[in-house]
Amino acid sequence: MHIRQHLARPRQPWRSRPALVAIPLVLIVAITLADIHSPESVHLGPLLVVAPALTTSFGGYLLTGLIGALALGAQVLLALLHGGMTAPNHISQLIALTILTAFCMVVCFFRDRREAELAQVRSVSEAAQRALLRPLPDHLGGLHIASSYLAAEKEACIGGDLYAVARTGDRTRVIVGDVRGKGLAAIGEAATLLGSFQEAAHHHPTLSALAEALDRSVCRYLTEFPEADGEVQEHFITALLLEIPEHGPVARVVHCGHPPPFLIRQGNVVSLTSPRPAPPLGMSGLRPGAYDTHAFSFRPGDTLLLYTDGVVEARDSSRAFYPLEERIAQWARCGPRALVQHVEQDLLAHADGALGDDAALLAIRRTTAPHSGLHLSHRVHGAA
Repeated sequence: MHIRQHLARPRQPWRSRPALVAIPLVLIVAITLADIHSPESVHLGPLLVVAPALTTSFGGYLLTGLIGALALGAQVLLALLHGGMTAPNHISQLIALTILTAFCMVVCFFRDRREAELAQVRSVSEAAQRALLRPLPDHLGGLHIASSYLAAEKEACIGGDLYAVARTGDRTRVIVGDVRGKGLAAIGEAATLLGSFQEAAHHHPTLSALAEALDRSVCRYLTEFPEADGEVQEHFITALLLEIPEHGPVARVVHCGHPPPFLIRQGNVVSLTSPRPAPPLGMSGLRPGAYDTHAFSFRPGDTLLLYTDGVVEARDSSRAFYPLEERIAQWARCGPRALVQHVEQDLLAHADGALGDDAALLAIRRTTAPHSGLHLSHRVHGAA
């Protein structure tokens, strides 16, 4: 699993790059020498304030204080060479430089503390991400799998998108889902659905029965919302359930209000829409018994690309949506890992690095021939 987030590390004040530390040091020496060799009517000493001010951009409060102290030393030297320490002009310059250095150190201190706290929060967020979305295996049975998760919130690694796989008997079951909303507020519902899937995937013989069980779990979770939550009736989870038997060139899918996957075969891309999509999980009361299964051919060499609506709803500067089907046609002959990486990079470029919603990608390729010659055409039926 690939998560497009990087943890911010707190600054290491005494480990800044030497080239950057050299800049204020060179400025102090240059200003001091220039002032010494300038006419008495020219005073360059006040320019020494640039050194500690510049240090705040890359150093911590200790380094800023050190540079400020060196600048003060240079100012004292200039005062001794030009009229002595008792001159009002030199006293005022020393006081101003001391105040500025102290102010810069305070700014650096609070900035570094905030960055340390942010790094800790992101570390916890990343740990929660690993617990919520456990890394998927590269290979499972006769399948090659690659995935990616892009969080919309800059200070979070997790959100309302989810995916998981479960190997049960001679088949692999997959879920890709999207909780209404995004970011940290959607984590509870995502965790509930993932936990239910990991358990229920091993206990229900058909994909329709699995979908109904997951719907019941989501409904139970939603009833636990406080009555003060006026939007409880608007909470739901779109999901796509996929089942890939090991015996037979076939796969089965249940669409629960989720965007249809793309089937990539021999360089061609086909959208696997369902004639009878079901409502999202948590809304089964709208249409009882709605979870019909759609079967389609899935042969060795075929690739399925599953995704959440954060991918296709990403906009560029002209407000145009990301054309996923058009773009993946360019990489239709790539393996799952390369395909996911291409889409991820292209998506971020399209949205200029600012996604409006969490986005997840999951590519699955059948790498080995099934044991049976069974072939099913596209159709809808009530059992997996």
